[in-house]
Amino acid sequence: MLKSALHWISAVCLLTLSIFTTLVQAAPTVGNTPASVVFLNPGYSDEPFWVGYTQFMQAAADDLGMHLQVIYGERDHRLLLQRARELLEEGTLPDYLLFVNEMYTAPELLRLYANSPVRLFSLHSTLTAEQHQIVGRSRERYRNWIGSLIPNDEQAGYWMAEALIARLDGKPGNLLAFAGVRNTPSSSLREEGLRRALVEHPEVTLQSLVYGEWRRNRAYEQAKLLLPRHPEVQLIWSANDEMAFGVMQAAQEMGRVPNKDIFLSALNNSDEVLQARIDNKVSVLVGGHFTLGGWAMVMLHDYHAGTDFATRGGKDRVETLFTVLDADQAKRLQKRLSSQGYGLDFRQFSAVYNPNIRNYGFSVLPLLQ
Repeated sequence: MLKSALHWISAVCLLTLSIFTTLVQAAPTVGNTPASVVFLNPGYSDEPFWVGYTQFMQAAADDLGMHLQVIYGERDHRLLLQRARELLEEGTLPDYLLFVNEMYTAPELLRLYANSPVRLFSLHSTLTAEQHQIVGRSRERYRNWIGSLIPNDEQAGYWMAEALIARLDGKPGNLLAFAGVRNTPSSSLREEGLRRALVEHPEVTLQSLVYGEWRRNRAYEQAKLLLPRHPEVQLIWSANDEMAFGVMQAAQEMGRVPNKDIFLSALNNSDEVLQARIDNKVSVLVGGHFTLGGWAMVMLHDYHAGTDFATRGGKDRVETLFTVLDADQAKRLQKRLSSQGYGLDFRQFSAVYNPNIRNYGFSVLPLLQ
């Protein structure tokens, strides 16, 4: 009788364990508390690109049940580091800190948070090859630096130049270039892409390259000096949209007509630049990288729930998020960016909710469909 009872109890326990295991495997394993994230945003708090960038991140945080706080550096790397120190001294620390290697500040941030429980993630532009030689890579010397996600800025610069040069139909031409900030990896890489295209097209002469520091007014002042000095220039390569608009204003004041006797490129996704592409005032537009922060939130959400993103495409990812947008795509994207929550449910991109995802493969395509 006792043996029979023990067999029955054992069978019930095994059945209960089997049912529990099945239920656990069928549902996402979510952490006990929602992930808290602080993003050290290097831009101005009213800068269209960086504001839109964080809005996309917030949409992802809302869908995934995460807490997001944004701290702006106001384009001042000293202020950004000061605010990072203040965050560390306040006592209530986030689970994750997202940072950008603007003005090459990443090594200092890694050292600052080396002994903290905060996990760090580099976003948008990660450490340079020279910096890696000194501090190592993620999950090496700084174990709490768990990974990175960046766009292929070199490819973006190359695509812009290629599309601009194509406007000449193989004829010789002249080009002016407006890069961003010298000590910023994204600007340097876009410039490398431009120079790669120029090597492939010796018929195009680079007359001058200046640093507009991403600002419309600065590019406008520079263009007022450069355009009269180089009246033969037909092509204007700009590393972002704000500088392109500054050059456009200067050109129009001199009687030049965009997309007729002068062709401008731009990069970004502001409503203004999308409309300029729709109206063919901007001849070449590359965009898509504003989605980067949202995809990083997906990766951190999964990591927090015990699903390491390193197993689905690697801990350090370079995504081809950029695409060359024609007028129809610009119109489609403009509509999606004005819709509630961008018309996306970010849970569909999460491996926690979709265990069959083997490689995230993030892109801007969901917003163009």
